[in-house]
Amino acid sequence: MNKNIQRLCDIANKSERCIIGLMSGTSVDGLDVALCRFTGTGMETGIELLEFESVPYNDDYRQEIASIFSKKNVDLEKVCLLNSWVAQVHAGMILQCLANWKRSADSIDCIASHGQTIFHAPKRLHKHAKFGNATLQIGDGDHLAVKTGIITISDFRQKHIAAGGEGAPLAAYGDFLIFSKKGEDRIMLNIGGIANFTFLPGNLNADDVFSTDTGPGNTLMDGYIKKNFPGKYFDKNGELAAAGNVNKALLKALMDHPFFSESFPKTTGPELFNLAYLQQAMEKSGVDHPRHEDVLATLNRFTAETISGAIKKATGGKTSFFIYASGGGMHNPVLMKNLSELLPGSQFKTTSDLHINPDAKEAVLFAVLANEAICGSGVHFGQGRNGIPNVSMGKISFPQ
Repeated sequence: MNKNIQRLCDIANKSERCIIGLMSGTSVDGLDVALCRFTGTGMETGIELLEFESVPYNDDYRQEIASIFSKKNVDLEKVCLLNSWVAQVHAGMILQCLANWKRSADSIDCIASHGQTIFHAPKRLHKHAKFGNATLQIGDGDHLAVKTGIITISDFRQKHIAAGGEGAPLAAYGDFLIFSKKGEDRIMLNIGGIANFTFLPGNLNADDVFSTDTGPGNTLMDGYIKKNFPGKYFDKNGELAAAGNVNKALLKALMDHPFFSESFPKTTGPELFNLAYLQQAMEKSGVDHPRHEDVLATLNRFTAETISGAIKKATGGKTSFFIYASGGGMHNPVLMKNLSELLPGSQFKTTSDLHINPDAKEAVLFAVLANEAICGSGVHFGQGRNGIPNVSMGKISFPQ
């Protein structure tokens, strides 16, 4: 037997596995590196977050990704070069984290890498009749495996699309396995660049699990900050939004898009919700030269309205849930206040109440997917309804 196959079999048969989960989101602010210890699989998955670090990207990395990110017309040579370069950068960050944690590469069973999304193209957005859903993440798994010496599982989203999904959100799988609780309906809300949520039924029936993108999370607010406040990347603590007033005409124009009336589940990205979208809304609403604070207050409310609206619509109008938040938007008090007002009766918590650092959650969930890919026994994720194909995801790359 090939020694790498043998190594994989040995890992699958271990009573405990140490897996590093990686997440680099559309905000392109840094690489989340989460070291997790696993026991069991499926609904018997036990997980402990041993270490976590969010390694910030430097301006060079941000600029290189920005040169191809979410653009229809790009330099194809640059895409080709960055596919391996991103993996090399991420591998270096992993090795540095291991050194900081005083752990050897040999102590890690595998890496679960999300990669760096550069374009997300669901059919509902691209509208080309002969093409289906598509998405592309760069940061090749082979380069990660060879440079770190660690088996790498990557490119998770392609199987989801091949099986009939849109490639996102994938959180439903890990959310269901590690956050479900009998007798308690839960909303797992992630507010990254794009916002999404997973509904976890208290009856633990996989057929009732539901997950969808809702629209923009931080992407419009962050994009506006980067353009108008050089050197800043986000509205820290919502300070600028708090100093502004919501422009109702602009908010109405922002809400006026077919995406919000389309059926669930659905996915989207910065390909739609970007500064051009904001500019079009300004022109449509007749808003000219508004105060920055008012624009940010309006964008903040826009995110909250679309999140709350999606939750109400998808759950038959309910507004009372246990909502566990994660992602960068969780740190914006203005956004969380808006959500509390729009979802009265709901109890807002974070995944720290479930013993998972909310900033690490997405990286942890990819580690969960890798654990299932290596030694899962075919968990029943339902009948493929609600945009959640019953599949195991991830491609395996060996170090040698």
